[in-house]
Amino acid sequence: MSDIFREIDEELRRDNFFKLWSRYGRYVIIVVVVLLVLAGGIAAWRQHQLAERQAQSARYAAALVLARDGKDAEAAKLFAAIQGEGGGYGALSAFERAAALEKSGDRQGAAAAYAAIAASGADPEFRDLAVLLGAMNEFPEAEPKVLIDRLAPLTAEGNPWRPTALELTALAHVKSGDKAGAVALYKTLADDPDTPQGLRGRAAEMTAALGS
Repeated sequence: MSDIFREIDEELRRDNFFKLWSRYGRYVIIVVVVLLVLAGGIAAWRQHQLAERQAQSARYAAALVLARDGKDAEAAKLFAAIQGEGGGYGALSAFERAAALEKSGDRQGAAAAYAAIAASGADPEFRDLAVLLGAMNEFPEAEPKVLIDRLAPLTAEGNPWRPTALELTALAHVKSGDKAGAVALYKTLADDPDTPQGLRGRAAEMTAALGS
């Protein structure tokens, strides 16, 4: 008897399965096909992205070789192209392009490149670094007060570029003739244990020189 009931149960299950399949089978096939297409598309996109990153890496390396060989104008053009592509190499290329422009003698172009980074949507640390490097690049010609005002946000406690920004601000005070303001900043740097050792030494020497 148990065998008969089991056979009847299996037959009912098969019958129900075929009914369900006749009603919904085409939808199941469509879903499976869509999932396979999506999976293939995602795999192809990832492969494309990997190929793009590898190609971008090769172009970045080529630009570095140009810069190393002193072909700064050519390097700046290639870095500019990579910068426009975005991504990690794009962010690095923005700084490399500015440096290449400076080395090629185009200080105005370099200053503009750093200003563009500072005004971009890059991470705050990168924007602050661009401000700092731009100020260094413009220092010989820029008005001291302009530099002091521009560097002020970077001199706040907790900013990773604070020591260098304070040193550059102190130099701007020296340039403007404000010896007392410069000495105060150099003392701050010399007494700050978080200031790099070399910079603390320079600050102590400048404090002594300006105070004598």
